[in-house]
Amino acid sequence: MKLKKLALGLLTAVSALALAACGSSAEKTDSLTAIQEKGKLVVAVSPDYAPFEFRALVDGKDTVVGSDIDLAQAIADELGVELEISTMNFDNVLASVQNGKADIAISGLSYTEDRAKAYDFSESYYTTENAILVAADKADSYKSLDDFSGKNVGVLKGSIEETLSKEQLKGANVVALPVMGDAISQLKAGQLDAVVLEAPVGAGYVAQNKDIVMSELALTVSEGDAKVIAMPKNSPELKAAIDKVVVKLVEDGTYKEYISKAAELTGSAIE
Repeated sequence: MKLKKLALGLLTAVSALALAACGSSAEKTDSLTAIQEKGKLVVAVSPDYAPFEFRALVDGKDTVVGSDIDLAQAIADELGVELEISTMNFDNVLASVQNGKADIAISGLSYTEDRAKAYDFSESYYTTENAILVAADKADSYKSLDDFSGKNVGVLKGSIEETLSKEQLKGANVVALPVMGDAISQLKAGQLDAVVLEAPVGAGYVAQNKDIVMSELALTVSEGDAKVIAMPKNSPELKAAIDKVVVKLVEDGTYKEYISKAAELTGSAIE
């Protein structure tokens, strides 16, 4: 009887160890494996940030386009899977990766140390350039950043520009909006005095709106601040696969070609 109890006890212990090992193995499964098994790469984007990601009429169809979309397609091709673009407001982009609704996020994201605590990031694919948009008839009113004190300054909620504006535009009322198009509309209507955003994005809006211009002023961007791709924390295999694509596209100039191609489409952008 004692031997039977001992055998049962050993069996229970072995089973527990086996389950623990299986659980540990599952936790260590890299995101790359899951993506390839389902045959699809789901990419979170906020399509209101031309030329990186935006909506445009292509052959009469409402289509999400941009240099980041081309980058996403290149990554999907490298992984041998289909690409699925998941659109949302910018402040939900990172959260969608964390909660598993998207595999990665490519949406003009900037690297920060705080973000790196919760996500893995790719090698950078574009160095950040900052711009401030103002009404064309008031451009001469801004000679220094101090002139924005007491002004309403729009930014994209959750963006690096929101942080930079709060740090550098002393006395300004920084208004964080979920959609960049809303910020531009409010600038045109006089509800905002300025909008802080990426320079290529600003250039696209200026090209479509003659009543706004790019100020000669800009915020100071930290050295090394650049656009990166976000993915779940502890995804070394996925990161290695993505970095392979990013490095190639940057070094051979292909990503710059993506930006040039996207810039040509901004004239058909859907607001």
